Amino acid sequence: MRCAQLAGAVLLLAACANDAGETLVRGTPPLDRSPAMGITAEDFAAGTFVARDGTTLPYRLLAPTRIEPGHRYPLVVQFHGSGAIGTDNRAQIAGDFAARAWAIPAIRSRHPAFVLVPQFPVRSANYDDPSAPRVAIATPALAAALELVDDTMARHPVDPARVYASGFSMGGSAAWLSLLARSDLFAAAVPIGGIAPDRARAADLKQVPILVLHGDADTENPIAADRAMVTAIRAVGGRQVRMRTYVGLTHLPPGDLVPGDWWRDWLFAQHRDP
Repeated sequence: MRCAQLAGAVLLLAACANDAGETLVRGTPPLDRSPAMGITAEDFAAGTFVARDGTTLPYRLLAPTRIEPGHRYPLVVQFHGSGAIGTDNRAQIAGDFAARAWAIPAIRSRHPAFVLVPQFPVRSANYDDPSAPRVAIATPALAAALELVDDTMARHPVDPARVYASGFSMGGSAAWLSLLARSDLFAAAVPIGGIAPDRARAADLKQVPILVLHGDADTENPIAADRAMVTAIRAVGGRQVRMRTYVGLTHLPPGDLVPGDWWRDWLFAQHRDP
């Protein structure tokens, strides 16, 4: 990925000169949740999927406002945090601001895409030490969700070269892990406040565009895990991974996540090679 691809994302452009791949972000105001306050699960179509191993996943799907005949659209897989674990097919929208934000009219208009939000009945990612996590480990539920992604692509006009993963907290960990589980599927990912996988797998991620967002005051999912993985990927020659470190931010989504045209523009510019 060339820095020129990031036109319009001024802070990311500045990061291109940083060989460590990390940008420190200071003074970001708290996230304004008001633009998504009126958005509910009912703004997303409801469905249920049964995986090959019998795992049942409720899910919500947001479609582009207008689907043009013959046109294919990006697919964003939005993974939820641990607070939305369940089977009601609502909590992954109601309890996840990042998911609701995709339905904000201005975002939906600028970034037409399918947005898939599965709900996990159990954790999608476990940690080596829940009290001081350093490594995220995928659960069978994540594999079921990736089967759901394939099913969604088969039933809707999705561009197979533009499938993306994102999520906050446990969802950020799941976004990381999904890249390792399906290297043939995802074009890019934006993990937010998650825990990265085992650094021994860094070489498997060296060709994947990844934009990591994390607060350096996060004590629930300490930033050290993400920072170590970014360093490891770059040590094996990966130059498509970058990290934005929010100085003083605790375990919260960063304030510039919404409307977040800067990172959504970057994400939608990424294409997976055939």
